[in-house]
Amino acid sequence: MRKPRVLVFGGYGLNCEDETKFGFDLAGGDARVVHVNDLVAKPKKIREYEILAFPGGFSYGDDTGSGNAYASKVRNHLWPEILEFVKKDTLVIGICNGCQILVSLGLVPALGGKYGKREVALLHNSSTKYVARWTDMKIENEIPWFQGISHISLPIAHGEGRLYASVEILDNIEKKRLVALRYECGSLCEYQNLPSNPTGTLRNIAAITNENGRILGMMPHPERALFFTELPNWTLLKEKYERQGKKLPVYGPGFEIFKNAVKYFQ
Repeated sequence: MRKPRVLVFGGYGLNCEDETKFGFDLAGGDARVVHVNDLVAKPKKIREYEILAFPGGFSYGDDTGSGNAYASKVRNHLWPEILEFVKKDTLVIGICNGCQILVSLGLVPALGGKYGKREVALLHNSSTKYVARWTDMKIENEIPWFQGISHISLPIAHGEGRLYASVEILDNIEKKRLVALRYECGSLCEYQNLPSNPTGTLRNIAAITNENGRILGMMPHPERALFFTELPNWTLLKEKYERQGKKLPVYGPGFEIFKNAVKYFQ
């Protein structure tokens, strides 16, 4: 069975590309990190892939706003190829800075299937601080990325993750069920004694999708939760599993997202 090919964007301050590649490879994909300049030189290379991933980082030092400069690079040089790609039966994910890039490109939520129009923003966290911690979330829409998952815990690490849009846009997003993840207070929230919504994002939104569910923009980092021992309370859980005579899990919650993406093409 052929492994689905994954293009992980790199360059200009994106710094989670290796971890993102590792997640897809671990799940059974064939991932390659490609510098955006190499794609600009040969844009048709995008056609060789089934999945595009924009990883986390601080592209262009977050100058002009997180994700904006990198999105401009993609829009100015690769937009026809990106449009062609998303209109096929493919998958796209943007994680943290990658989510900010997707929002700037207008690939999510893309209401009415109109790609290219920016409809939401990711503003500075309400605390005005960079926040790095684990969060609990509820899956609001069982899109291809979240098949078989109802709740998930993942870490965040960003300073601009507060989703903002007009009431009209937000209502439309809710009506069309384009909220993919919503922060909630679960076991890790209680374990850390921290508020469930870490950024002040409107309506507790942590991730959004486009209307066919194949393009996902999420602020949490699944590539930092691939293994059980990455959970902040794994030692506590280890004691509980051992006392109950249960085998310790190998993989963490983030692995399921990568596995679902690969499974989509198999």
